[in-house]
Amino acid sequence: MTPVKPMSYPLMEKVVALCRRRGFIFQSSEIYGGINAVYDYGPLGVELKRNVKDLWWRNMVTARENILGMDAAILMHPKVWEASGHVDNFHDPMVECQKCHRRYRWDQLPGETSTCPECQGELGKPRQFNLMFKTFLGSTEEGAQEIYLRPETAQGIFVNFDNVVSSNRVKLPFGIAQLGKAFRNEITTGNFIFRTREFEQMEMEFFVRPGENAQWLEYWVHERLNWFKLLGISPQKLRLRAHTKDELAHYSQACYDVEYEFPFGFSELEGIADRGTYDLTQHMALSGKKLYYIDQEARGEKIVPAVVETSAGVDRTVLTLLTDSYWEDKENDRIVLRFHPAVAPIKVAIFPLFNKAGMPNVARKLYDDIHFKFPAFYDDGGSIGKRYRRQDEAGTPFCITIDHQTLEDRTVTLRDRDSLEQIRISLNQVDSVLTDKLESLIQRNK
Repeated sequence: MTPVKPMSYPLMEKVVALCRRRGFIFQSSEIYGGINAVYDYGPLGVELKRNVKDLWWRNMVTARENILGMDAAILMHPKVWEASGHVDNFHDPMVECQKCHRRYRWDQLPGETSTCPECQGELGKPRQFNLMFKTFLGSTEEGAQEIYLRPETAQGIFVNFDNVVSSNRVKLPFGIAQLGKAFRNEITTGNFIFRTREFEQMEMEFFVRPGENAQWLEYWVHERLNWFKLLGISPQKLRLRAHTKDELAHYSQACYDVEYEFPFGFSELEGIADRGTYDLTQHMALSGKKLYYIDQEARGEKIVPAVVETSAGVDRTVLTLLTDSYWEDKENDRIVLRFHPAVAPIKVAIFPLFNKAGMPNVARKLYDDIHFKFPAFYDDGGSIGKRYRRQDEAGTPFCITIDHQTLEDRTVTLRDRDSLEQIRISLNQVDSVLTDKLESLIQRNK
């Protein structure tokens, strides 16, 4: 399925090139020509992505008494997707060119387009295309059960509602959160990792008493917007946008998007939605199971909770961090990823100035001493200037160089990525100085 050709955005092209050059993100199956809209995370990319997920989990689960975590399976009973409405409603309108057979999302073509943007051929009539990937569960395809790869992680939470409530002492309001892969057979992809067919979600379902939806929606809208700011993302490029009535999903009573201003315009990072009692009611109706919250303080009152959902894209957050931090420092002839230290894949790089006179031994010992506490990188290849430039492109906040003076007085050079300031500190101060600097930078953004 061929997407609409993406427009050219110079900044995006530079970010994509840097990601490949420095090992953040690669095209999947590249040696075989690649696969469209599917990407692999390299050594730096996987660390950046893991930091995003860890920070989300810490903020949403670890730091909160009333939110629990879980990890549901990707493969689920097909009736889950009937109850959720995905079988009937999870469609995009698609048109196909009668000449070149390229396919497009009808609602994303300009105006009343009737000819193909690629070859000017005649477009067929719009038809609905379900975005869920189908597969088969069983030893042979002929006798197998047709199932789906999940298009969202949320339903794994809803079908486990009773399991979580009955095994934990929870009281309304409470939340259930999870991280995981989801899959959508998108008609139109593009803009690098913004819209892909395999992606990761950070979702939380917050269960409340019916009638309290609006106040909790307001609470979570601002909580989630502030979380993105804590990652160091430029506040002026973030905004909240309320959905209009014709935009709302079939399950939603109200919804806000946290959006970021990418080179291709403002686009969604996270949705915060009032789902009402839709999901639990639907699953009760189709499964026959009673998914109630029993309020022991109100003489055993049975409540079907309403839900406020927060649903963020991991990959979109990674793309936001890469785009927002990209800086061409023309004065110093370098490209820098000015990551917030909390998300930077590497916190400090260790260099021996020369591979002689015992400098590598001192540098290697320092690396061995600190790399379990601070994600660190050891590099002794090339000129010191080139090594600095490589770490600037990796987004590393600090570099430490062991030089001739180190051998004389046991001091090292500590270089700041953004200001280029260099100071000398003693070897036995490295741990405490890095701790102070990293913590002060993190506190400054709170």
